[in-house]
Amino acid sequence: MGLARSRLRRVDRVDIITNRHLVTGVAALVIAQVLKVFFDYWRTKSWKSAMLTSTGGMPSSHSALVVSVMISIGIYEGFDTPLFAVSTALALVVMHDAAGIRRAAGKQAEAINFLFSRLEKQGITLDNKLKELLGHSPLEVFAGAVLGIVVALAAYRLFP
Repeated sequence: MGLARSRLRRVDRVDIITNRHLVTGVAALVIAQVLKVFFDYWRTKSWKSAMLTSTGGMPSSHSALVVSVMISIGIYEGFDTPLFAVSTALALVVMHDAAGIRRAAGKQAEAINFLFSRLEKQGITLDNKLKELLGHSPLEVFAGAVLGIVVALAAYRLFP
């Protein structure tokens, strides 16, 4: 126990905000969220600032985040390291979840909201609608992954 504790390094707040992998991931997430607003406008011809915090839409910010961290780890720590393997596994799980389980939950919410609207037409009032934009299409996940790669490579070029 003492030996394990002696190997622990004191973590400063600065360590967290200067962690290049974390900063790269957060940058990719922010860029993806901003891009969602523009892609949504292109699709609907109306500005929705709520897209800045939306969990669905084009591109997937979850995919952008995990892929940029994964690529950043690969570039700086090595593509043959256990850390890269763990980050790759995490990225695959997140992207599968975004395009699979969360997307299915969004479609179910859409169907339930449709049923609720039918009940409301009959005078039955219900609570709030369920959030429908939860997951991503495979294209949105792919676009987020590509964005993550681009952000990680740009970060490497800017801050070698």
